[in-house]
Amino acid sequence: MDFQSIAYAAHGRRATITLNRPERMNAIDHHMPREIAEAVALANDDNDVHVIVLTGAGKGFCGGYDLVEYAERRPTGGGAPRPGPRRANGQPMPWDPMADFYMMYQNTRDFMALWRSYKPTIAQVHGPAVAGGSDIALCCDLVVMADEARIGYPPARVWGCPTTAMWVYRLGAEKAKRMLFTGDLIYGPEAKALGLVLDSVPLAELDARVDEIAARMEGVPRNQLMMQKLMINQAFENMGLTSTQMMATVFDGVTRNSPEGVWFKEQAEADGFKEAIRKRDSGEPIAEGWSRPFRSTFGRYRP
Repeated sequence: MDFQSIAYAAHGRRATITLNRPERMNAIDHHMPREIAEAVALANDDNDVHVIVLTGAGKGFCGGYDLVEYAERRPTGGGAPRPGPRRANGQPMPWDPMADFYMMYQNTRDFMALWRSYKPTIAQVHGPAVAGGSDIALCCDLVVMADEARIGYPPARVWGCPTTAMWVYRLGAEKAKRMLFTGDLIYGPEAKALGLVLDSVPLAELDARVDEIAARMEGVPRNQLMMQKLMINQAFENMGLTSTQMMATVFDGVTRNSPEGVWFKEQAEADGFKEAIRKRDSGEPIAEGWSRPFRSTFGRYRP
């Protein structure tokens, strides 16, 4: 299969999926989610493969969605601009939340191919796994990080909600809130201490540690691996994983079209996404003057 944003290889009982946009820190473009799902399907159809390892090319695992493409870009197209107010991505109002949901939920489902795979998936995180990149990593069954690597979801501060919702299923409510109320990035050892990832080792030892874990699984019959995985995953489905992801994906669209989301988009268009991110993550109040109290149906103001 001819992939554009990933690479796929199978050797012996192991398949390796590599996020392959190193010049952009493997940022997610419109090809990558579907190609991940297609590569997982290839591995599941290959009777020789027992284990799937997911990694990234170059210095990073995945830097999230390509914000140069999605945040800095100004509206383009033929003809004169349509009159009237415009929402955060430049399209005319009113915003259609279900059109947004349709697009993003397909990405969520594609990332979750790693979770639904009948064969175990291991994320090998040697560099940043940020925002949508953390979504991809946390959809894998196991995550092994380099001590020097960082993981987190900074768009939880503005312009994002993790559509896979895997933070809460891996960490529980309180620790998930700690991560998503702050948008902090944490290094591998802290991620391991929180229980977010299986292991964290020095970068020089990462290949060997992933190989050790994968090799143990490769000796197990495919049917045994499949049964254990289906049983464990079903417990999460019984806790409402699918419905939680649907809500998170709708909220993700809302975050990009809230007053603060519009502010972030305008900052990215005017000054570039790096400067917009610096302002978002600085710790200073976000979008001063944009966020105002709102009135409930009972006439009382809420912050």
